[in-house]
Amino acid sequence: MKLIGIVGTNSIKSTNRQLLEFIQKKFSDKAEIELIEIYEFPVFNKPVDKTVPEVVQKAADKIESADGVIISTPEYDHSCPAVLMNAIAWLSYGIYPLLNKPIMITGASYGTLGSSRAQSQLRQILDAPEVKARVLPSSEFLLGNSLQAFDEEGNLKDEKLVKDLEQIFADFTLFIEFTAQLVEAKKLMEEQVKNFSWEK
Repeated sequence: MKLIGIVGTNSIKSTNRQLLEFIQKKFSDKAEIELIEIYEFPVFNKPVDKTVPEVVQKAADKIESADGVIISTPEYDHSCPAVLMNAIAWLSYGIYPLLNKPIMITGASYGTLGSSRAQSQLRQILDAPEVKARVLPSSEFLLGNSLQAFDEEGNLKDEKLVKDLEQIFADFTLFIEFTAQLVEAKKLMEEQVKNFSWEK
């Protein structure tokens, strides 16, 4: 299984990047996880010809070929960062790599709530008509007090949190399989409708 992890911040030192790196290492026997940075994406300016920057297209191609995506978002002022919304704007402007793509949302924050509001907002964004990703339902991983959450080797110190993450990741792998089956079934139904004729 090949997954993409999107670091939802332009911060050079981020506990959300740490969280994705932990996930990458923790589940290396179950999936190949490549991390994507979005800090090089230019500010979205809605180009008339819908030509996206090369850095965006490269990210889109990787997402397109992946089985699923994990997004880790911080929370700024009760919302997800502008840089993450900017990235999604680019990734839904004439290109649609997130369409029907299984998404798992995680988040880390310095406070106790663990980016809960940002995650809720991100779910709404990913459900927008131009994006239409498939977000893992009824599941969220909230890492609060993230500055104290990791040991010197980058591992999560709280065993209960690790167990929670293991369960969510297991759910996500099943969700990826179910989504692939649903999308394939939908394609077959669409083909049947296109080819249907009362005269046959």
